[in-house]
Amino acid sequence: MPVTRQQLFQTLADLGIETETIDHPAVFTVAESDKVEIALPGAHTKNLFLRDDKGALFLVIANTETRVDLKALSKRLGAGRFSFGKPELLMETLSVTPGSVTAFATINDTGNRVKIIFDEALMAAPSVNCHPLENTATTNIARDDLLRFIRSTGHEPQVMVLTAS
Repeated sequence: MPVTRQQLFQTLADLGIETETIDHPAVFTVAESDKVEIALPGAHTKNLFLRDDKGALFLVIANTETRVDLKALSKRLGAGRFSFGKPELLMETLSVTPGSVTAFATINDTGNRVKIIFDEALMAAPSVNCHPLENTATTNIARDDLLRFIRSTGHEPQVMVLTAS
């Protein structure tokens, strides 16, 4: 069974991680989220669920302002050519739907199939805003606490430049 929003919050509390969450209308894209007034400090994210042509899976978590160069990123990672993961594969591995993709979904990847890649520009912010497994809310978390949470799920996040060099 996928972890629920409340179970996520309990896990964060068990780790001693404080967050602040604001509910809002459902948003499915960065453009839609830009129109929602969210009174939270910190950097906002866009999340890309990718599959390379070798079958490897990646969750790229970037600042909304970052223009991700997928070709350059695949070379840096030694990965094959990227395509976006299908909704069925997203549900199978991270147990979220398109529009709700989030760093917090690593809690559902118990098979550790997805490699987690963070935008270096995003990690320059002291706090980050992510969906709490559903796109009807945004949760603010300190950057270091987010990395600690990711590691607690058995994933070792990589921080990289995501733009062309």
